[in-house]
Amino acid sequence: MRLSLKSIFFLVLSLPAPQPTFAADSPDPRRPVHTYSIVARDETSGELGVAVQSHWFSVGSGVLWAEPGVGAVATQSFTDPNYGPLGLGLMRAGKTAAQSLDALVAADSHADVRQVGMIDSNGTVANYTGTNSIREYCNVTGNGYAVQANLMWKPTVCDAMTRAFESADGDLAERLMVALEAAQADGGDIRGKQSAAMLVVSGDRSAPAWGGRLFDLRVEDHVDPLPEMRRLLIVARAYQHMNEGDVFMANGDIDEASRAYSAAAALLPDNHETVFWHAVTLASAGRESDALPLFARAFEMWPLWRELVQRLPAAGLLPENDALMQSILAAH
Repeated sequence: MRLSLKSIFFLVLSLPAPQPTFAADSPDPRRPVHTYSIVARDETSGELGVAVQSHWFSVGSGVLWAEPGVGAVATQSFTDPNYGPLGLGLMRAGKTAAQSLDALVAADSHADVRQVGMIDSNGTVANYTGTNSIREYCNVTGNGYAVQANLMWKPTVCDAMTRAFESADGDLAERLMVALEAAQADGGDIRGKQSAAMLVVSGDRSAPAWGGRLFDLRVEDHVDPLPEMRRLLIVARAYQHMNEGDVFMANGDIDEASRAYSAAAALLPDNHETVFWHAVTLASAGRESDALPLFARAFEMWPLWRELVQRLPAAGLLPENDALMQSILAAH
């Protein structure tokens, strides 16, 4: 009797080690998401991440999986998405990345066409490439990361990703981005480029899945997806600063809120949203002279801010002060 991957998941939870004798009838193995990817953990922060690029529409929707404080999974080649949630479930239950991957491969009757990378919350990594994956393919594991690729133009893509990731500076998202860029610079997918994605989650296992996502970026269909994803990474960082500013504002820390909004504006100088809310923060703190030039700039970039600003006193975001409002509306 063959067991499904879901059945093997529940069985493995109760076993001290994976059982290699299970087989399974998996879903159609012929969804050809051939690609290159990386799973990794930041040793300092504990953040876990996974990133991917492929000549395939919406590659991130099936390949990338991660859970705060648990692990990350990339499932590709002829993709079976079950490896994502089931792999995370096994790691959540205390199995290592290697134990989880071994168990699922053993349960998969189409393992010969799979390629999977996994990392757990301790930084233990594992990856697997089936013998019927399409060349050129490769997989490499290192300290706190695993890279895997198939259907590449050259066999050296994994080496390029490894060198780039190990030598890159910055946080985990930046290092993942650099690894993908290195793969593309080395030739990447033999078919070209179409989509890319990145998912980075907190290392805090108590964080809810919806609250522990630090970066969740998708480029579904683009002639040059990696530069577009790098642009989105900058935008995401700016909006993280905006969110920080909102929190500081709610807590009455105007100076820190202003600092956060300024950091956002520095990353996105042409974004009128960052300019406007920085102005609101300053005005609500009584720093009218500092706020007015920012209001003027925001109004020039997006005239409807003049309408919106008049609604803010009723929401408690600006003082009920007619003189202040007239000064704001007159800013130019």
